[in-house]
Amino acid sequence: MSADQQTAILLDDKVLVKAMTSDLQFVEGNWYFKESALIDRERYEESKTHTHCPWKGDASYFNYKKDDGSMINDIAWFYPKPKSEAIDKVGGRVAFYVGKIDGLKVGVPPI
Repeated sequence: MSADQQTAILLDDKVLVKAMTSDLQFVEGNWYFKESALIDRERYEESKTHTHCPWKGDASYFNYKKDDGSMINDIAWFYPKPKSEAIDKVGGRVAFYVGKIDGLKVGVPPI
């Protein structure tokens, strides 16, 4: 993405998160959004899933409550205490699983 424009993650035509591309980090094929960019933050709850990355640290996951009340488990992940070498890339940020969302949308005018 070359020009600064809005980028969003969609699920059932609902925007889950959006930010300007200049505010995103692209790490290992995933776009990381600032956690503060999550829309309807109350729909996200921390799951019991945890994984480990050798250079980023221990990841935690979010489940997401849809409009119909159903949950999508582990829709996104984040690093609550990233390792020092990864803090600038993933600290305070969230990434979404492509297979659990409808897609990524980049656009002007704003989404």
